[in-house]
Amino acid sequence: MPYRGLIGIVIAAALAAPVSAQAAEPKYPDWKGAWARFVVPGLGGQPSFDQTKPWGLGQQAPLTEEYKKVLEASLADQANGGEGNFFDHGVRCYPGGMPLMMIAFRPLEFVITPHTTYVLIGGAEHFRRIFTDGRDWPKDSEPTFSGYALGKWLDTDGDGVYDTLEVETRGPFKGPRAYDASGLPLAFDNESTFKERIYRDKADPKVLHDVITVYDHALTKPWTVDKKYVHEPKHVWDEAYCTESPSMIAIGNESYFLDFEGNLMPVRKDQSPPDLRYFKKQTQK
Repeated sequence: MPYRGLIGIVIAAALAAPVSAQAAEPKYPDWKGAWARFVVPGLGGQPSFDQTKPWGLGQQAPLTEEYKKVLEASLADQANGGEGNFFDHGVRCYPGGMPLMMIAFRPLEFVITPHTTYVLIGGAEHFRRIFTDGRDWPKDSEPTFSGYALGKWLDTDGDGVYDTLEVETRGPFKGPRAYDASGLPLAFDNESTFKERIYRDKADPKVLHDVITVYDHALTKPWTVDKKYVHEPKHVWDEAYCTESPSMIAIGNESYFLDFEGNLMPVRKDQSPPDLRYFKKQTQK
């Protein structure tokens, strides 16, 4: 008869074990709200991949000689009124994809669930989906601008709360893609890989870090930067679409400026007009 009491104790302990294990599972961090791009005062140009340096050549990216020429050609075309290597994104409103989508032209929002973390971006970029459910890499995936991302949560200080999200993003990617509006290029083979560590600054909780390393055939070595975002808890979310009230129009391989009256204007000196072969010629009155 004493064995019945012992069996009851063992069964009770076994039933309690899953509850205890579940209670020990770390909690997810509180990253709610808007995270705006960290701005370094005094830097010229538009937002850059490395926030601490000017855009374009000032980024000092470890480009191969081939892709240095691509960047130089892009800057020269922009100086002449063109869009350079940023044509598809700037004029056609194509998504920039990784890593441009994390530049935070507009504030980012992180939505964390046990299986997936979403980075809401808006505009032409939509969102990133980072799977954290332990799945393997897909054997066959369709090319996308944002790539396929797998993540893992870490509790680096052992306080019972996840504080760091490790992410790896692979292709195949759609392209062309650029780091910033200067047309700083990624390799045209679209075989980039990105590794990130996203975490909140312990000394200043208003700052979120995204330490991102780029592996790309346009680089002579991996390129690592610490992208930072500033918390804006009272940010008012609004709508923004790349195609709304466009000032640039793409026709064939050329871009034109659209004035306030809806007339096409050239963006470069001596630029040819678009091909109008299928339109009737208007006679002068």
